[in-house]
Amino acid sequence: MSDSTALQSDPEPIIACTVSRDVQNFDLLIEDMEAELGEAWGDLPLDDAVTFFSQPDAQDLEFIAMALDDQDEADLTNVASVIKVAVQRKIKVIVIAEEMSPIALHQLLKLGAEEFVPYPLPSGALHDAIKRMRQKDAAAAVPAGDTPVVRSTGNREAVILAVQPMAGGTGATTLAVNLAWELTQVEGNTPPRVCLLDFGLQFGSTATYLDLQRRDVVYELLSDTEMMDQELFMQALQPFDERLQVLTAPPDMLPLDMISVEDVGRIVEMARTNFDYVIIDMPSTLVQWTETVLQAAHVYFVTLELDLRSAQNTLRMIKALKSEELPVEKLRYVLNRAPKFTDMSGKSRVKRLAESLDISIELMLPDGGKQVAESSDHGSPLASSAPKNVLRKELQKLAKSVHDLNQSDVAAQ
Repeated sequence: MSDSTALQSDPEPIIACTVSRDVQNFDLLIEDMEAELGEAWGDLPLDDAVTFFSQPDAQDLEFIAMALDDQDEADLTNVASVIKVAVQRKIKVIVIAEEMSPIALHQLLKLGAEEFVPYPLPSGALHDAIKRMRQKDAAAAVPAGDTPVVRSTGNREAVILAVQPMAGGTGATTLAVNLAWELTQVEGNTPPRVCLLDFGLQFGSTATYLDLQRRDVVYELLSDTEMMDQELFMQALQPFDERLQVLTAPPDMLPLDMISVEDVGRIVEMARTNFDYVIIDMPSTLVQWTETVLQAAHVYFVTLELDLRSAQNTLRMIKALKSEELPVEKLRYVLNRAPKFTDMSGKSRVKRLAESLDISIELMLPDGGKQVAESSDHGSPLASSAPKNVLRKELQKLAKSVHDLNQSDVAAQ
């Protein structure tokens, strides 16, 4: 044996592979893989991947990065088989996709892919995806008592409050976000557990209002709720100031029908059994799963303003719900930017609006002025940025009345 041979070290094990028709079409992925893994990665042609997984060289594989484009979408059979075999062998899958439809991505994530990253790769996106994937494994390996996250309980019976706008700009998200935060602040020895769900898959803005990140894990959760358990649900939530847990809208705009009635039912039920209050920020559009939320909600707030568009849309919604024999009585009408106490003309218009719609406007929110928009832009609730704002005071009263009513109901049981 020569001295040179004796000094040779064992090659570094391959812990990751790219899988694609031609990896040269994804030059940014090559650069990022080299930056993240050095020499500890390789490349597999799509047709050879399944065969390689059964070979000894694949025993150290941690994950594969499947690089796909619109040409792969025409026939996802081979892609699906690669993901299935990888999942069976406990190899994680990151999908790197360029110009693929949300439906195709939904199918791949449902097969077991862990992460999705768009191509061209945003700066640091692959690094973040790998980090999240490893954090999930680490969290799964840590005993429950040592995990520094809000724990699931499964033994709660939440009050569910939904908020839906009758027109754009009527303050639905402002109401949802601030009501959720005010409920975390109600007096008592033990603050209630509060969860805020943003079901605005396209324009949901609770993340903006609370300065939270829009994470891919939300998309993954929505894509495969059948696989969701309590821990996965909790991991998808983001804490705001250690009191409020928020499921933000996903990073990308998605079709509202991407999630089904069953998907929404599972998410609402999971939140209901793990929190004391669940606030749901609804999209302005009526979809199939609107009925699911309406049936589950204890109160369904409808926000409107003193204008013709709100009146017409409210009338149409009431008509639609009655035609389907849905519980219209759950609706609670909230007038945003209500007239001041001294505005007799405005109060008269409110009365005529209620009479023409045959409804009772039970909650009138005053105009909070510029502070409301500034609070949203700065990503903080009114209680933090403008505690003396007139709108904040009304929302504080609303939260207290909701909590007091709930406590009295619990005591009476």
